[in-house]
Amino acid sequence: MQLRNPNGLSYAVIVLLALNIVFDLVLAASEIRALSGPDEALWATTFVGINLNLAYSVAFTLYVATGIVFIVWFHRLRKNAEVWAGDLQSRKPGWAIGGWFIPIANLWIPRGVAVDIWRASRWQPHAAVGRGELVLLNSWWTVWVACMVVDRIASQLYKQAVTADALTTAATWSLAGYLLDAAAAVLAILFVRRLTSMQQAKATGMIPAAVTKTHPSAQ
Repeated sequence: MQLRNPNGLSYAVIVLLALNIVFDLVLAASEIRALSGPDEALWATTFVGINLNLAYSVAFTLYVATGIVFIVWFHRLRKNAEVWAGDLQSRKPGWAIGGWFIPIANLWIPRGVAVDIWRASRWQPHAAVGRGELVLLNSWWTVWVACMVVDRIASQLYKQAVTADALTTAATWSLAGYLLDAAAAVLAILFVRRLTSMQQAKATGMIPAAVTKTHPSAQ
């Protein structure tokens, strides 16, 4: 098994996450307008010249694309972790993909895989995890899980809303969801950059020159 360069995928993930942040803020602004504007019919369909139905469609497509590229990046890093510290990996590489699609369990399985990858990507994989070492990973994961929960609540509230007050409540939860998603995306960008740089530094420092010439992708 050989190392594979995750840099290109990491750049793609970061760009997609940044675009998600833009759409999160646009849609959050539309919810703020919904909570304060008197013309519900108008703000429900447009905001500052943007067709919100189109924005929702584009945002959903972008979200799916981001998820796919992120998981491909995540799986590549998990395969690299197998090279450095396979004994520390509590789950097979396939879990780096499948773990995201198991209802309920996807709230903790990918995090466990991420922790294993993180440990393997350090200079000393078998050293104890230092105090505060996983703050970035845990912060990203906590905010992302919170976002998933809030989004689910907002969706259910919108489906059940039949009064103006109910719509206001749903819009408030939806606003919180967009803001949490934007925050999770920012933390995800930092996480992707950090973990990719850890693997890049380790690969560059430990692979002999002869090997890197034979396998440029491992550089």
